[in-house]
Amino acid sequence: MVGATQPFISTVAGTLDAKGRVCIPAPYRQVLAAQNTAGVYFCPSFVEQALEGFGETLLQAVHQRLSELDPFFSPGHDDQAFAVLSSSQLLTLDEQGRVRLPDALITHAGLKDRVTFVGMGQKFQIWEPAAFAPVQAERLERARAARAAALQGAAHG
Repeated sequence: MVGATQPFISTVAGTLDAKGRVCIPAPYRQVLAAQNTAGVYFCPSFVEQALEGFGETLLQAVHQRLSELDPFFSPGHDDQAFAVLSSSQLLTLDEQGRVRLPDALITHAGLKDRVTFVGMGQKFQIWEPAAFAPVQAERLERARAARAAALQGAAHG
């Protein structure tokens, strides 16, 4: 059974239709439903040419973290709220599990007809496949380097 803590996992190929719709993968929809999300939240990544997708659990965690900062005198509050909350949109799913991505999000991620969904635990990303390929290789290389460093540290410890 999928619970509210079930992560978004897997890398899934998808399509963007002529109307700007993508079909959210069924396992991702199950996670969103378990979180009582009335659709799916999206915002443009503020560090990469991708879209960030998430559910109610992550939205509430961000809100809770921000509520601990002074909304008038904490620059961190405004930076984080601007980066995530001000650019997030709740998109509703149709009966086929599709959402219509706003044109600004499609443009931000450079999406064309093919997309790649990338499960990342509390969130998922949507990438244009050719743009994701070098990012995927870089992320794998960093993971390998981190593992090698950990093994080397363990051998000397």
